[in-house]
Amino acid sequence: MKKILLALLLLGATAGTASAQVEIGIKLSPSIAYLRADSPGVSNFKSEKSKLGIGGGLVVDYFFGQNYAFGTGLQLTSKGGTISYSGFDLNNEQKISLQYLEIPLTVKLFTNDITTDTKLYFQLGGKIGGVVAARIDGDKFYQGNERSRKHFIIPDAALLGGFGAEYQVGQSTKVFAGLSYHHGLANIDRYFDNDVTIKNGEVALDLGIKF
Repeated sequence: MKKILLALLLLGATAGTASAQVEIGIKLSPSIAYLRADSPGVSNFKSEKSKLGIGGGLVVDYFFGQNYAFGTGLQLTSKGGTISYSGFDLNNEQKISLQYLEIPLTVKLFTNDITTDTKLYFQLGGKIGGVVAARIDGDKFYQGNERSRKHFIIPDAALLGGFGAEYQVGQSTKVFAGLSYHHGLANIDRYFDNDVTIKNGEVALDLGIKF
């Protein structure tokens, strides 16, 4: 984590000497999160309900061409959902809430102005991160015993795709709004047997400002 923060600080320092190439900002992302649960056996794991969440953090766009940028940052994201299953001596439904600290690794493509000071953008790539907090049925400790976070594998990775619009409101200030889809790639379950897979999914509204 210290290495990640150091890298972002170095990006910020670079922005001071190459402001024409690096844009830094913040964003807020209300989202609908869900879990993709599956198992081949009689336990019949499946997704039941999505959950509303909110996340946000630092946005860094490093431009390597007039309309092309490498998009990264550091963001806190809310994930989870409700899953159901059978065949265990436990409750057959779990409401799971997860928080991740994530780093996007994407390419952002910008159009020329479609109207005065307004561009469209398209974003494609992935993100990596790790779970920093978890609750099962609203509790940090599962059934009063071990921490809920221990039921989940810490690292996660996802594909990311999105689009939106960016509007220039000042000499170096821009606001943006867009939609993004996040498709989890890793099985995050470490509690059930090896045949069970639980993966994250998320659709987010991205609202932000760059300075």
